Amino acid sequence: MNRYLDESNFMMVEEGFTTRDLLENLLVELCQESDQQAFFMADLGDIVKKHLCFLKALPRVKPYFPVKCNGSEGVIRLLAELGAGFACTNKAEIARVQSIGVPADKIFYSSPCKQVAHIKYAASHGVQLMTFDNEVELSKVARSHPRAREVMLLGVAADSSPSAHPSMMFGTTLKSCRHLLETAKEQAVEVVGISFHLGSRGLEPQTFAQSVAAAQLAFEMGKELGYRMHLLDIGGGFPGTEDPRARFEEMAAVINSALDLYFPDGCGVEIVARPGRYYVTSAFTFAASVTAMEEVPTEQPGSDGRWDSGMGLSMSLWHYCTLIPCGRSVSSPQTPCPEPPSLSTSLRGPPGHPEDHIADGLDLPQLQVGDWLIFENMGAYTIATSAPPGGGPQPHVTYAMSRLAWKTIQLFQGKPLPTEDDRESVCAPLSCGWEMAEALCVPPVFAPAGII
Repeated sequence: MNRYLDESNFMMVEEGFTTRDLLENLLVELCQESDQQAFFMADLGDIVKKHLCFLKALPRVKPYFPVKCNGSEGVIRLLAELGAGFACTNKAEIARVQSIGVPADKIFYSSPCKQVAHIKYAASHGVQLMTFDNEVELSKVARSHPRAREVMLLGVAADSSPSAHPSMMFGTTLKSCRHLLETAKEQAVEVVGISFHLGSRGLEPQTFAQSVAAAQLAFEMGKELGYRMHLLDIGGGFPGTEDPRARFEEMAAVINSALDLYFPDGCGVEIVARPGRYYVTSAFTFAASVTAMEEVPTEQPGSDGRWDSGMGLSMSLWHYCTLIPCGRSVSSPQTPCPEPPSLSTSLRGPPGHPEDHIADGLDLPQLQVGDWLIFENMGAYTIATSAPPGGGPQPHVTYAMSRLAWKTIQLFQGKPLPTEDDRESVCAPLSCGWEMAEALCVPPVFAPAGII
């Protein structure tokens, strides 16, 4: 088995020492060195825990991680080590995954709108599994990637209700499925299954059940036309943090019921999914320093005379925030920003890019240049694929993993552990960043079957 991850790829965290400790120590060093570069701290043990929870909750579903959600090398290496597949949307993502040795049969070219040059790249690098949801896309793939003729999925819209905005939808309607399947037959393209993607709409668990039911109808159309339908992609939409609207376990229960009803075990249909936010959101913490401040005069129209703090961060969302003063007494990152006193504060991206607003109206203490702001739950759609505004460097990612999580990966792959104490310790919390509600005990061999 190819080894994608080893101890050189991350910092090992011993028992009783958390990623929060590492973060605080690193910030103390940066304050002393006056290095104000923003960075991420990633708890790989959190991703291990999420993966084992996914396999336990959805035992029939094989995960394909969407690289666009977080293409950082540590995440890709870890998930490859755990046996996950990867959903890529362009040739850059395909190249990134294959650069560490992931085989082509574990890559799904999932973009609903593909450039011809990228289709040809996929063809030349052995990637065959693709989707289509219209005649134009079907023709592009048929002309540019002959080998994909045998591994195509028809994308069906997850929400075809009248309220859904057509320009925001990917996937064809059930009404159009038969026509597209007939067109594929005319072009000698072999359709092997159905794909849908809920995204944020997946927070309503019943929407998953409705989509699985619609997919079953599309399967029957394909079988009537002579296709050997055997693959169902249920997409993403799984929450990355505890969401009051839908808990992952509740969603999994609804999905399992729908699969048992419409695609019962033993029917010959393989089930895959594309969990993105689920895997990485809570694993990443972002640290950015205040690089400039501006006080808005009270006489300015529409102003309340409070502070506007600018920091080197280029993101359109923010989460829970903690202040660590640089050069002053360092407070624990687990302590919320103190109040009172507090000021209504706006956070912006790098100086010179005033349009890059991150958040407005935050109640924060009076900041100083050099102070650090810490943002939790920042693992999804925060690792940019292009240079940040102003041409600055990408924020560095520091990866950490508890020794228990590392032992669990080895046990997961069926590798023997040296002592019985080691085997028992794997039943302890895996994430070094925060305590788990319950421990996960992993049997000696818990590796999933090969993905496609």
